[in-house]
Amino acid sequence: MDITSNGNRSIAPALEEVSELKKMVQKETQLKMAAEEEVNRLKLQLTEFKRVEVSGNTEIMRLHKMLETETQQKEKLEEEIAMLHTQLLQLSVTADETRQNLERHGSQKTSGALDSFMSQLKLPQIQDPGNAEKPPVAKLFEQVGLQKILSLLEADDADVRIHAVKVVANLAAEEANQQQIVEAGGLTSLLMLLRNTEHETIHRVAAGAIANLAMNETNQELIMDQGGIDLLSSTAANAQDPQTLRMVAGAIANLCGNDKLQTKLRSEGGIAALLGMVRCGHPDVLAQVARGIANFAKCESRASTQGTKRGKSLLIEDGALSWIVQNAKTETTAIKRHIELALCHLAQHEGNAKEMVKEGAIWELVRISRECSREDIRSLAHRTLTSSPTFLTELRRLRVDIR
Repeated sequence: MDITSNGNRSIAPALEEVSELKKMVQKETQLKMAAEEEVNRLKLQLTEFKRVEVSGNTEIMRLHKMLETETQQKEKLEEEIAMLHTQLLQLSVTADETRQNLERHGSQKTSGALDSFMSQLKLPQIQDPGNAEKPPVAKLFEQVGLQKILSLLEADDADVRIHAVKVVANLAAEEANQQQIVEAGGLTSLLMLLRNTEHETIHRVAAGAIANLAMNETNQELIMDQGGIDLLSSTAANAQDPQTLRMVAGAIANLCGNDKLQTKLRSEGGIAALLGMVRCGHPDVLAQVARGIANFAKCESRASTQGTKRGKSLLIEDGALSWIVQNAKTETTAIKRHIELALCHLAQHEGNAKEMVKEGAIWELVRISRECSREDIRSLAHRTLTSSPTFLTELRRLRVDIR
């Protein structure tokens, strides 16, 4: 018993040790398998990294090439811009000198009863018959191209923008160029200059360019559709230079001659903007204000004759009549002629007659019918007075003979 018992006691520890060793072997086996899996995963990862590295090097090389190409293009563009800047500067100086000479000698063009604003920024393009050299603007237009000139309107350098907008203004003075300028986005760029810059020289020339484009009826509607009246009005409100106001007033005056835009122009503040500019008192500004009023009055008169306009003139509702009467005797010929036309056009609509009598405009009509240097305006004033029941009644009451 003792021997057997002792034998069993000696075997038990050995079995326990074997069991423990088996557990350790299993654990090591599991660790080995996990390690092998990790190695395999790392190998796959390494392979992927190598593939990405190769791909990345290729992409880096491609980007380097793109950067080199863009750098070369930038240098080329900078050279072109520098060349264009020089050409624009020379052209701008020529345009300024020509404009000053024209103003000094009073060579401003007119057409019929209503002045054309087109000549005011136009660079004269005088050519001899035959193979005469083309004028600077036309030459630049052909050599450089309109799109590049327009792109300079967005240049960071204010001087570049000024010279570029002067070239656009002179190009816009030619009817043949106007459609191209608008189709190439020139009108939108000019309006953006009014919106996004505070430089008054840029405002002045941009407004002149818009005035030139506004000689075209289709462009007039586009200017209105793109918020042109609001931008021109804001420019006028902030302007200090009378010549800036002259350009803005000229642009609005051209828009006033479009029968389709009368109501919209007035509702968006066009008439109010014109009348607001009289604060300047400069004859050039007042002449354009008077021209705008005359254009608007002529459109209203035509609408009244056609039966599409009833009631009092929008000009009278906005207070223009008082200013017209107060300035009817001005000595400045350009202002006087437009005011006389405005009075005659307003007087053709019987709906305005009572207000005109009240404001004293009837006396100016009588004076125009007797003293105006132009026979056509004199006859128009006389015909208007004698065809209005309201005017005839007032003239009889005042015992004024207009025969």
